[in-house]
Amino acid sequence: MPIFGDFNEIKAAVGTEIGVSDWIGVTQDRINKFAEATCDEQWIHVDQERAKRELPGGTTIAHGLLSLALAPLFIRSVIGLKGLRSTLNYGADRIRYLAPVPAGARLRGRVTVAEAEDVPPDGLRVNYHLVIEIEGGKKPACVAELIALHYR
Repeated sequence: MPIFGDFNEIKAAVGTEIGVSDWIGVTQDRINKFAEATCDEQWIHVDQERAKRELPGGTTIAHGLLSLALAPLFIRSVIGLKGLRSTLNYGADRIRYLAPVPAGARLRGRVTVAEAEDVPPDGLRVNYHLVIEIEGGKKPACVAELIALHYR
């Protein structure tokens, strides 16, 4: 994992892939907990018997937002930043869900520093390009531009 000692090192990494996270399982239990937390209990996510009968893959699928909610885990697992006081989620640009994530699949994040800009007096706004891959999948589950504000 790259450890960036200061903001200049992060800015020098713009345009480069900084890492690929470990795989994380998307179990039915994780899907059910996310459904409960977000009040999105649509049957395609939680009704295993109906999914077996009616969905093309014969299994429930994870919420797209569940895949995206793993973004902080993926990013933190591939980058180290020294001397930070805090990091804030500033938002996201262009989020696309390209393939469904079946229950039982494993996901990982591929992270690139897309942009970095100073935010005076002590901050750096970083756009991270994140590709969330499905193990064995032909297309990614999600592609997103995530924006963080790092403060020293």
